[in-house]
Amino acid sequence: MKKLGFIIAFMVALLIAGRGWLPPEAVAQQPPRPHIVYILADDLGWKDVGFHGSDIKTPNLDRLAQAGVTLEQNYTHPWCTPSRAALMTGRYPFRYGLQTLVIPSAGTYGLSTDEWLLPQALKEVGYETALVGKWHLGHADRKYWPRQRGFDYQYGPILGEIDYFTHSAHGVVDWYRNNELVNEEGYVTTLLGQDAVKLIGEHDTDTPLFLYLAFTAPHAPYQAPEEALEQYANITDPNRRAYAAMISVMDEQIGQVVEALERRGMRDNTLIVFQSDNGGPRSAQVTGEVDTSGGTIPADNGIFRDGKGSLYEGGTRVVALANWPGQLKPGSVADQPMHMVDWYPTFAALAGASSDPAKPLDGLNVWPALANGENIDRDAVGFDVEPLRAAVHSGDWKLVWKTALPSKVELFNIAQDPSEETNLAYQNLRIVAELKQRIEKMAGEAEPSLFLTEALGAAKSLLFTSVALPEDAEAIENQP
Repeated sequence: MKKLGFIIAFMVALLIAGRGWLPPEAVAQQPPRPHIVYILADDLGWKDVGFHGSDIKTPNLDRLAQAGVTLEQNYTHPWCTPSRAALMTGRYPFRYGLQTLVIPSAGTYGLSTDEWLLPQALKEVGYETALVGKWHLGHADRKYWPRQRGFDYQYGPILGEIDYFTHSAHGVVDWYRNNELVNEEGYVTTLLGQDAVKLIGEHDTDTPLFLYLAFTAPHAPYQAPEEALEQYANITDPNRRAYAAMISVMDEQIGQVVEALERRGMRDNTLIVFQSDNGGPRSAQVTGEVDTSGGTIPADNGIFRDGKGSLYEGGTRVVALANWPGQLKPGSVADQPMHMVDWYPTFAALAGASSDPAKPLDGLNVWPALANGENIDRDAVGFDVEPLRAAVHSGDWKLVWKTALPSKVELFNIAQDPSEETNLAYQNLRIVAELKQRIEKMAGEAEPSLFLTEALGAAKSLLFTSVALPEDAEAIENQP
């Protein structure tokens, strides 16, 4: 009987470890299953936080960074929808057709229902799962909505960018709680923070919690409450002033969330991760309707080239931190490539959850790197694989390949040239060939781009739709 009990205990320890067989000492070092609070900013510039030297006030994020780990080579995709899909699946978006741009308001597609999402995996092992904030992974059909994809609770916009005061997108209110339209007043960022605090306050602390808090800030339109704008009266550029105020309001709400965890006695067993979904925009073309006549595009990506929508570092390297008291060393730095796809296997390992064995993850469990500074054993990081462009990062090298005519191949040594100023492709043809081969392999595994498929279908419909000529008008009018 004792032997049977030992076998059961050992198997449970292996399940919690979530990494197959481990030696007894490694199993003993596995931390307890944490509450997980994953906080995502929208279009935040890499330098636009205090702990990266910004004049924008982010005291709560600064404290989390100082007491935890800053991730200095944390990568995403260059657009919102692909990055969020990578988080939810642990798999590159090209595998299910979400590699191109974002799902537009007229889009009818969404994240494939064949994918086994992170909240589904966590829910299966006893987690309560909640999304407070932006979804943007499918809105036209409710089968794509968060409550249908593993979240016990949902509050916020289903689509993408939203007016911060009217809660509307393109003139239509996009504000829901558990699939029901909500008409209420308030500033979006504050409402999201308050709802997260309320959820934590009502949570059964004996049940592990996965809270995905996805702010829309500081995505355009650049809007902030008057009291927040007054903090930055010294900034003359109206867009930068509003952008700074938006970030400070978000930071304030993050502070309220941390305090809520402390009040409930959950803080010491909560892993908090914060990051942006892509780099800050550096062009009006990727921000939506922004008036630049009296101001600039306000995001600052520091030394990194370009911004949102670009495959350069400014579009894909994002601000990020992780904090868990007693488990992550205060003031430490993780300075090796990590990617959005890594959070799924990392959270799953800590929770004792599993992924779909039929669809292997692209991400890696990076917990040993965060907790102990161990090197991540990975061949490459893929930023994007699309029909017209792609980028991959392997070791110190990064290849950016634009296949649309006129085509362009760029190779950068990111370790020596993080600003991507010097193209070394012609001096390193062998490396270029190797990285191109990696991209071709991934492209061979890609599903057709749903954005392009739908766009081409719409264009074809327009091209071949019969149009009445003026002389036919009377005949058409007289048809029965």
